[in-house]
Amino acid sequence: MKILVLGCKGQLGRCLNDQLKNTDHEVIYTSRQQIDIADFEVTKSKSLEFSPDIIINATAYTAVDKAEEDQKTANLINHLAVKNIADICNQLECWLIHVSTDYVFDGNSNVPYKEDDETNPQGEYGETKLKGELAIQASGCKHIILRTAWVFSEYGNNFLKTMLRFGAERDELSIVGDQMGCPTYAQDIARSIVAIAPKLNSQKDYGIYHYCGDQPCSWFDFAKEIFDQLKMYDQISTPTIKAVTTEEYPTLAERPKFSVLDNKKIQEKFDIFPSDWKVGVESALKRLVKD
Repeated sequence: MKILVLGCKGQLGRCLNDQLKNTDHEVIYTSRQQIDIADFEVTKSKSLEFSPDIIINATAYTAVDKAEEDQKTANLINHLAVKNIADICNQLECWLIHVSTDYVFDGNSNVPYKEDDETNPQGEYGETKLKGELAIQASGCKHIILRTAWVFSEYGNNFLKTMLRFGAERDELSIVGDQMGCPTYAQDIARSIVAIAPKLNSQKDYGIYHYCGDQPCSWFDFAKEIFDQLKMYDQISTPTIKAVTTEEYPTLAERPKFSVLDNKKIQEKFDIFPSDWKVGVESALKRLVKD
C-alpha cells in the first residue's frame, strides 16, 4: 500500500514515522518544505504525482489561543487546505485519514461525546476544524475523520513537555482542575491509524471516529501523574502543584469544561482500544529522560 503522510515533522507525523517504519507499506513523508498544504496547486500536483492509496493529513493549525487573533491562517490550514486535500483524494479515488479534535464540542455535556452528537465549537480553532470535517464529508472522498484530544508525546510541543519545562524552572505550579478530558498518547494514535489502514475497503467504513485516552481526568490530574512518574527518576526534582479554577486561569480561547470522547464506535468497527495514557506518559518520559 502506498501512503502519503502530510506533516511528517509534527508530533503525530513523527509518531507515524515510528509506527510505519516496521510495515511493508511504501510511505512518502512530506514536511512543510516538500508540501505546504497552504499552497493548493503544489499540494495537488505532488499528490497526483505520488498517486497514493491513502493520504494521512497530520498537519493542522493547533495554536488554540493564537487562532482567536489569526483567524485567517487557522481557517486556511484547518478548513480550506483540508477541502483541497479532500478534493484531491476524490480525484485520485484514494482514502483520506484526517485528524480532528474534541474542540468541535462545547463542553456542556456530562457524558462522553459520541460521533453523532451535536457540534458547537466555542472558539476559532474548533470552528475551523469543524469546517474542515464538513468539507471532507461534502467532497465525497473516501475518508476517516479521527477526532482525538489532549495529545501528548515525546515530540513537539504538548502539555507533558510544557510541564517538564515549567517543573524544571519553578518550585510551584498552578494547574486547572475543573476541565475534564482524556489525554491521548500520539504513538497510540499513530498505531491506530496504521492498524486501520489495511482494513479500509468499503463505503461502510466512511465517517467520523473518536479515539482518545482510556480514563478521563483534569489537567491537574494529568500533571500530577506526570510528576508522580517523574519521581521515579531520583535525579530529577519535581514541583509542588495546586489545582485552580478556569476562572483563575483565563485564556484567550474558551476551553471545553467537559471534553471526554466515547471510543466505542472505533472499538467495535476496527477492534481499536483506547489509549492507555498513563502507560503513554511512562513511555514518553523514558524516551525524554534518556535523551
